Amino acid sequence: MRLEKKSPCKVNLILNILGKRADGFHELETVMQPVNLCDEMTFERAGASLQLTCSHPELPCDSKNLVHRAATSFLAAAKISDGVKIHLQKNLPLAGGIGGGSANAAVTFAALNELFSAPLPSEKLHALAAALGSDIPFFLYDRPALTTGRGEKVELLEKFSILRGKAFFLAHPGFGISTPWSYQNLARFPKELNGKPGRAEKLISLLQTGYLKTAAAEIYNSLEAPAFDKFPLLELYQEFLRENGALVALMSGSGSTTFAIAENLPAAEKLSEKFKSQFGDHGWTATVEI
Repeated sequence: MRLEKKSPCKVNLILNILGKRADGFHELETVMQPVNLCDEMTFERAGASLQLTCSHPELPCDSKNLVHRAATSFLAAAKISDGVKIHLQKNLPLAGGIGGGSANAAVTFAALNELFSAPLPSEKLHALAAALGSDIPFFLYDRPALTTGRGEKVELLEKFSILRGKAFFLAHPGFGISTPWSYQNLARFPKELNGKPGRAEKLISLLQTGYLKTAAAEIYNSLEAPAFDKFPLLELYQEFLRENGALVALMSGSGSTTFAIAENLPAAEKLSEKFKSQFGDHGWTATVEI
């Protein structure tokens, strides 16, 4: 039996850091929106051990890879000793703040559970995902969500009606930003490190009942402070996108991907053309309908 799965990404419509916790993690509230741009993964029962291959030469295929760690965790929890072969076709940029690696891990949990006839209940999959990485539980579902705690607590939301028909333009500059680096350097920005609680719920209310122009004023990312300080190009990206018709422009997660919301897909594609004309096409860009 062979399974072929899409592994999508996300953007954070808000990422509000609420301070550092005693366990070393950061308390946060964030609204994550699925984005239909995907890596591709295949899974099959084969051989006598876990075998992972990947199309990207910079990604390891051992326990340093989240897919390998997710598969190892699942097989141990399910008490399965059969061999598994996994291939990851990496289409999304690395270290982009769009959750590509986290999604790969979540898809691995779900796909292996399907491959072995569902030995683990959904609650157990969520627990395994949360233990492996803060963003991973979100990708077990295909809906927007409010996530809190260190990111592992997921409250599913209805799709935002005011985003229907809109489109994303995403741009990765060709370099990544380490998530640990972002959080470590956030300490230099006390205001952004200790955000005011409730901003995410306010944004959700506006996205569900208001207008995008009003909601745009509440779209925010605490981690832009250290990122812009070191990489001012990312701030220039946003300024350019807003000046050329973007309804919203924000860095996703810990960066370095910038996303813009456009009125529709043709508008996003026009924005993409202008962006490439201004900044070149050495990085990664994509447009997709929301």
